[in-house]
Amino acid sequence: MILLSEEEADAERVAELTGYLREELLDIEVDDVTALPAEEAPPGARAVDVAQVGALLVALGSSATALNQVVTVVRSWLGRCRDTRPSLHLEMEGDVLEVSQATDEQVEEAFKTFVRRHSTAGAPP
Repeated sequence: MILLSEEEADAERVAELTGYLREELLDIEVDDVTALPAEEAPPGARAVDVAQVGALLVALGSSATALNQVVTVVRSWLGRCRDTRPSLHLEMEGDVLEVSQATDEQVEEAFKTFVRRHSTAGAPP
C-alpha cells in the first residue's frame, strides 16, 4: 500500500497527486493499482480525512521485478515534486517505509534497503 500526504494540502490536492502517481504505476508490470476509497464523512462533519484520499493499493503479481519497478516509479515521481515534496508511506507485508523531508540520496538509500528486504532469494533487487 502507498499512502501520500502533503502538509497543509486539502483533499482535492492529495487526490490529484495520488491520481498522477496511479497513472504512472499502471504503466509498469503490476496487476492493478486501486485508489482506496475514502470513508464518507458523517453528516455534519466538516472535513474528509486527507490521508485516506491519498491511499493506493498496488497488486504486484508474480513478477520478480515488480517491486523494484514500483519503487523506481515512486522515486522518480517524488523527484519531480520539488515544490511541495509530498510525504510517502509505503507498506508491504507489515514493513513500513516513511519518506518525508529527505534528501534525494536518503530517499534512494531507503528505497534500496526496502527493496532488498523484500526481494525474493536469487532475484536482483
